[in-house]
Amino acid sequence: MGTAGQQNGPDRRALLRAAVAVPAAGAATAAFETAPARAATAGGGGRFDTESPRFALAVLPDTQYLFDADSADPAPLRETFRYLVAERAEANIAFMTHLGDVTEHGTEDEISRAADTFRTLHGKVPYSVLAGNHDIPSSTDDQRGGTAYLAAFGPERYASMPTFRGASPDGYNSYHVLRAGGREWLVLALDWRVSDKGLRWAQGVLDAHPTLPAVLTTHDIAWSDDDGKAQLSDNGKRLWDGLVRGNDQIFLALGGHYWPPGRTVLSNDADNDVHVHITNYQDRYYGGAGMIRTYSFDLARGVIDVETFAPWFLAQDPEKRTPLEAETIELTGPVDRFGLRIDFDERFGGFAPVVPPKPRPASAVMPRGTVAYWRFDGSGAVTGAPVPDGTVVRDLTGHGNDLTVSRLHASGPDVLAWSADHHPGQPAHASLHFDGGKSPDRGAILSTSARAALNSAQFTRGYTIETFIRLPDPFEGDHAWMGILSWEGRNGDAGKTTGWSPLEPTCSLNLSPERFLQFVVYPERQDADPTSWSHALPVGRWTHVAVVNDGRRTVLYVDGSKIARNPAQPSTGIATLGKPFVLGATQFDESFGQGFYGWIGDTRIVDHALPVRDFLTSPA
Repeated sequence: MGTAGQQNGPDRRALLRAAVAVPAAGAATAAFETAPARAATAGGGGRFDTESPRFALAVLPDTQYLFDADSADPAPLRETFRYLVAERAEANIAFMTHLGDVTEHGTEDEISRAADTFRTLHGKVPYSVLAGNHDIPSSTDDQRGGTAYLAAFGPERYASMPTFRGASPDGYNSYHVLRAGGREWLVLALDWRVSDKGLRWAQGVLDAHPTLPAVLTTHDIAWSDDDGKAQLSDNGKRLWDGLVRGNDQIFLALGGHYWPPGRTVLSNDADNDVHVHITNYQDRYYGGAGMIRTYSFDLARGVIDVETFAPWFLAQDPEKRTPLEAETIELTGPVDRFGLRIDFDERFGGFAPVVPPKPRPASAVMPRGTVAYWRFDGSGAVTGAPVPDGTVVRDLTGHGNDLTVSRLHASGPDVLAWSADHHPGQPAHASLHFDGGKSPDRGAILSTSARAALNSAQFTRGYTIETFIRLPDPFEGDHAWMGILSWEGRNGDAGKTTGWSPLEPTCSLNLSPERFLQFVVYPERQDADPTSWSHALPVGRWTHVAVVNDGRRTVLYVDGSKIARNPAQPSTGIATLGKPFVLGATQFDESFGQGFYGWIGDTRIVDHALPVRDFLTSPA
């Protein structure tokens, strides 16, 4: 049954931690980085995105007081389900899991009402349900035979769901496999008192899916006092010792049954964190009113944002809400609204290590129209070793646009070195490390020969210039306006009159003092200098840069995203002057000052506009 405190421990305690009649009241504000609950939108629409790094798992605890003999009221739960359906696409809701005690007495009438209510959700959002002690006759484990609960919420109910993968022979335990965040996840729904047979079945499921991160759901796993610090219950200890601690896949274990809510973090046998949470609001106004908790996974940020709110109250007219309805809309205390920081790659590395992509051969990344392609993974490249002057980096297209290394000014050998560092999506797993700078000016460059065809290419039908760069962290020193790549020469010598200075080159990619990318080009056909400006680039991580011109206008992309400050000016071709193309610096008045500071990876030039799907970052 739903119980406050430990099985033989403290009495029931209320969880109201905020002043009455304050809308969306709760306890102290969340630990960090949480978002407000969203009101349901009419209609819904859209589709769940299986590949987005952001998705949500909805958790529904004890609903027993909404299905209590002749006092039953399924309206709150229907609204919760309508919310999940309406918000499935917007909130990217992958799955909903009920934590047991669907009903108060487990009678055929209560179970039938509950099963009928679940039709609001069925076929629209996949879900799991497990038995709580109020849903089944008194029994010590899941070997109890047939019940009204099993008839309504047994394996046949989930058979049509694409996530459902199977159930234990007794029918009281089930599991689902979801695709979300670009990977598969396992949800184990275990009975109120899983038997030894049930535990062996659950172990078999984990053994059959050894690389899937797993969420364990059950009715009774932990209890908490008012301080919110959860402790394993007697049954929770059995689950911990018999299943959880020895299976590193299980990183999140959720239970209901007790109140108040609470949470704790335990270390498993692999010395990794397992988050154990109690979620139960049946003691709150209107039996919890079908309140749900959402676990919003953000794989990009390494965070799970947790929110607790009541869609039934959210859907009501704010002017007509009673004080109790208003204070139960959203719970914001530290056990109801919080964030979990998880390095998912590290946490799952023991059973599902991230396999880095293999290097791709040059032939796989040279589409029709590739004019030049350079990479720095040649034989003899030793990480950290200086790249000597005179070293030739071949143009792998065979067009003869080879690059030759030289140092600027009186720079020493350490200003240019081989490196194994690379962007994870880069075809070659290598780069060059440049240690250029000012005061005094120093650096190194790689230049085409005086007769290279690239020197005079004008690209009047368009072009795509791509490179990978990484700025050091910390980004020390003054590197304002350092060049990344350019063509030598003065734009004034090409007859251009409208630019910032006739002494700057006809095409260059540079970095401003604010770490904004600047791509400035003097077109072959127009007397203009249309310039693109990015946002501030991050330090310490690789960035892919692509400049795309379709023969009419230029668009700069950073990590596959179009930047905001792209010029609307017409821009056709590049006013090259037959002078070398350069990696590692930009001239002014045909003289080099500082060189680039950071890493440069694969660089490619194509004689037409490429779509994002064909950038160097795209897998073959």
